[in-house]
Amino acid sequence: MPKRIPERQCVGCQEQKPKRSMLRIVLTPEGDILIDPTGKKAGRGAYICQKRSCFLQAQKRKSLDRGLKTSVKPEVYDALASLLEDTEEAGDRSG
Repeated sequence: MPKRIPERQCVGCQEQKPKRSMLRIVLTPEGDILIDPTGKKAGRGAYICQKRSCFLQAQKRKSLDRGLKTSVKPEVYDALASLLEDTEEAGDRSG
């Protein structure tokens, strides 16, 4: 029997994708919002594709706020935007 690959729904595009290919944003028990590259931090998580279009859609619709059940500060969106720019630039260089 093949091993099941866990999937999560992107808060931007609403598509189900493999968990490993997505970026996890976590609301820690202390109330901090962090980007979780390992996917193992404790707390409530929301997932987003590593595409700028999904990020912009999530920001516009405030779906990250709903996913984490709290209001997300602009600094978090800024950090996420710069991280996504870095990953897209790295992808451009490798392709």
